[in-house]
Amino acid sequence: MSILIIYLPPGTPGPATAYSYTLTADGHTATRQASAAATLLPDPGRTGEVVVVVPARAMSWQRVTLPQGAASNPTRLRSVLEGLLEEQVLDDPAQLHFALEPDAPSGAPAWVAVCDRNWLRMNLQVLEAAGRPASRIVPEFAPGTQGPEGERLVYVLGVPEDAQLVLTSQGPDKAVTVLPLNAATLALGLHHGDGETPPIVRAEPAMAGVAEQMLGRPVEIATVGHRSLAAARGNWNLAQLEFASSGRTRALRSVSGALNSFLRAPQWRAGRWALGIALIAQVVGLNVWAFKENQSLKAKEAGVRSILQQTFPNVKVIVDAPVQMEREVTQLRQVAGSVSPRDLEPLMAATGVALPPGQVPAQVEFADAELKLGGVNISLEELDAVNQRLRADGFTARQQDRQIWVRAAEGQP
Repeated sequence: MSILIIYLPPGTPGPATAYSYTLTADGHTATRQASAAATLLPDPGRTGEVVVVVPARAMSWQRVTLPQGAASNPTRLRSVLEGLLEEQVLDDPAQLHFALEPDAPSGAPAWVAVCDRNWLRMNLQVLEAAGRPASRIVPEFAPGTQGPEGERLVYVLGVPEDAQLVLTSQGPDKAVTVLPLNAATLALGLHHGDGETPPIVRAEPAMAGVAEQMLGRPVEIATVGHRSLAAARGNWNLAQLEFASSGRTRALRSVSGALNSFLRAPQWRAGRWALGIALIAQVVGLNVWAFKENQSLKAKEAGVRSILQQTFPNVKVIVDAPVQMEREVTQLRQVAGSVSPRDLEPLMAATGVALPPGQVPAQVEFADAELKLGGVNISLEELDAVNQRLRADGFTARQQDRQIWVRAAEGQP
């Protein structure tokens, strides 16, 4: 599944606005990076996902403590957040969009992402009109953003005339702070206590030289594409309140994203190998089991054929050993003048004893080892009693249309 990650530009959007985008197949490696108008953005495909990234400079972060039950009531959440943040934000809360951190607890401090609601809505409308509706909206940096070994990250962004310093994982709350770049703010961002790991400094290509000159050492390069890929892998989704999609759509996108991550992401490579080995082991095991069962069945069939040939040497060609053995036994019985439970005499003798007194059949027929008695009318209780007496002798009876059908029970020779 392809993922189209779109980085929102500042300012009022329009049809000619250029959007930086990153196209990826696994969420970790970019297959294409460029800038284009909304109508020229690549198509991620029918099963693809469009992720919109809100730049750090367009957002602010606030800490609130939600009252009990507020997070689970979307219709009430908006008014609750406006009341809690009214004194903390500079703009009119009605003009702002709020998004709670994932699984925000009630009664405990939680992060709230804040951005201009009208600006976000216009960008989403431009993208939707171009056929690129957003599946998710994510922040460029979120509280708790850290390096590969848990280090704090410091980003130098923008251009020399308008540069920003983004500090991540600041303080015990792991806050995100955006400041204008200067020597004082850079010193603040690089400060670390005794025993703490120094933060990693990353800069956009346009700011790498400035950052290295201020630091006196090299810095890591972090392009918009790299930051967008990292943001899309996060668990934040700013598509809440009026921008929220349906629960079913969110669930489908979540499942699709998780499946795509498992199939393509590098960190799941060991899991994919383990699943593949398990499937191969299952297939091999099933084939071995089927082979053993087949060999066991052939051994049993060979045993039956051997018994038939040893018991009846005159049988030269074996087609169906059980049927042929039964036929040979019947012939032996006929030669000896003995009868079997399937013959007429045993059936009539057992039936005469089992029938209720006074029940005399008006018609008697015998065919295919089954005795049919016509003109017998007995109740279901009497039929049960007849069957109990017949079973003792190895027979069974059934009633149909005032007729009693008697035959040897299953398993009788």
